[in-house]
Amino acid sequence: MIAIFLINILMALAWGVMTGSFAFVNLAFGFILSSAVLYTIREQIGTGGYFRRVGRVASLAGLFFYELVLSACRVAKIVLTPDISYLRPSILAYPLTVDRDFEITLLANLITLTPGTLSVDVSQDRKVLYVHALNAPDPQSVIDEIHEGFERKILEAFR
Repeated sequence: MIAIFLINILMALAWGVMTGSFAFVNLAFGFILSSAVLYTIREQIGTGGYFRRVGRVASLAGLFFYELVLSACRVAKIVLTPDISYLRPSILAYPLTVDRDFEITLLANLITLTPGTLSVDVSQDRKVLYVHALNAPDPQSVIDEIHEGFERKILEAFR
């Protein structure tokens, strides 16, 4: 997969050489054009998995931006509400399904970048991720949301 991505970048650079312009827009167009060429000959050179993975990574990015907006609205509501006695902050022990360092790091960063949650620590055996949630009246629902959201998409994209 990485080799195909590098070929795609090299083809985009070749496009920049042929057109004589290394402006970002021109290189991005060259990247898209070379992606179309690679997609056209995907069966001959075996790049079908590359395009499936790109779609899955785009799906993960889409989920992240959706969750980002949704949780930002939740946190804004909390900030603008004068009475915060209903808040139930907690530290959750999230059992990890992902086991590679990259996947654990990505999950922890996605959780931290989402307003209202913060990755605190990973256990020594890398089986549990500790997460602080600003409001978790039902901790199991937060765990289920992470498992069915970010973690599932990470496994789809990178396995």
